[in-house]
Amino acid sequence: MTTPRLTALVDTLPSTVPFVGPETQERARGKPFRARIGANENVFGPSPAAIEAMGEAAAGVWKYCDPENFDLKQALARHHGVAPENVAVGEGIDGLLGYTVRLVTEPGVAIVTSKGAYPTFNFHVAGFGGRLATVPYRDDREDPDALADLARREEARLLYFANPDNPMGTWWPRETVSDLIDAVPDGTLLCLDEAYCEFAPDGALAPIDVDNPKVLRFRTFSKAYGMAGARIGYAIGEASVVANFDKIRNHFGVNRIAQAGALAALADRGWLAHVIAEVAAARRRIAAIAEANGLDALPSAANFVAIDCGRDGDFARRVLAELVARDIFVRMPGVAPLDRCIRISAGTPADLDLLEETLPAALAAASG
Repeated sequence: MTTPRLTALVDTLPSTVPFVGPETQERARGKPFRARIGANENVFGPSPAAIEAMGEAAAGVWKYCDPENFDLKQALARHHGVAPENVAVGEGIDGLLGYTVRLVTEPGVAIVTSKGAYPTFNFHVAGFGGRLATVPYRDDREDPDALADLARREEARLLYFANPDNPMGTWWPRETVSDLIDAVPDGTLLCLDEAYCEFAPDGALAPIDVDNPKVLRFRTFSKAYGMAGARIGYAIGEASVVANFDKIRNHFGVNRIAQAGALAALADRGWLAHVIAEVAAARRRIAAIAEANGLDALPSAANFVAIDCGRDGDFARRVLAELVARDIFVRMPGVAPLDRCIRISAGTPADLDLLEETLPAALAAASG
């Protein structure tokens, strides 16, 4: 019996996922985590209106979704002051990044990103045969000048840049982001990942310009809107660029329950303000816990805080392992020197009580 004839590219790729989920770890451990504060999920949940809308939509789940995402695109266009033709809806930012990579990537072409930035983007680039070219972070932030220079030298098809950043939570002001947009060379498309934009301080987000075909901005309902499990996000860009998604996307990829929830969540600005306030309070608490243990918390514009463990990556990995052993799920950056940090998602007061209780023992065990 013969095996399937895979492409030469796929045959060389590992069978893996960019992140090991907490569920996988719980199965391996044989018990659940007491605090799930590692995946940058919004533990404060979606709008009650969104929950109600999704419940109502569930009764009609026998129907296919609207493949044009018409109502949601209309609402997003009004929300951002653009035309519906400037909006593409997809299965979270991860799905949309995959489509974007597919649109422009061929084997061997250069794709530029930061060393240690969002690994799912890299996963998609590898899957379509792109050649990753990277620059290091500078002072725990992505380096926009170096990224633009490398994109120019490599004649890159894509340039990935996140503001606010994941995994560090750092950010650049809008002027710097606008300068990067201006510096994007001809023939390069900037993937501007703004997954955490609702948590960003005033002055961090560059104005949306849908006349510029060099930029696609990616946003999501996974973070501030609390719908990570629904897998729904969107891209904003120049209309002729956005239209290309219809050539390759899964037209039934966003289910009707997610569509209904996103519509209701977008309309509930009061709940969004509530979540943003809860996240800000949690960030302050995480920073205080870090300081009480002699650690430094990096300033964050996201729904997590990167905590500098004060040594190298090996020590930070031991701290993480000791927290996991005490039933606290956290994650950390994977590339030096960022890996001197662990990353704590904004949790409930009960979650952070457990962190406060267990972190001293985890640090002591990691040191011992």
